[in-house]
Amino acid sequence: MKKADELVRAAEALHVHGTDWQGADEGARHAFVAGGFFVCMVTPRLELVSIWQVTSDPLA
Repeated sequence: MKKADELVRAAEALHVHGTDWQGADEGARHAFVAGGFFVCMVTPRLELVSIWQVTSDPLA
């Protein structure tokens, strides 16, 4: 959960004027973290971070 919180804080810092955002959404991204990764999408106009999949590293 801490990594998801960090992602939300990063999105807030990058898209300061979220609801006024005029650019294109970034689409789905892979966020690699210690122990695995997750697939997420940031939608600035909705002030929304969606986490679609969490995958742990099977070798960790």
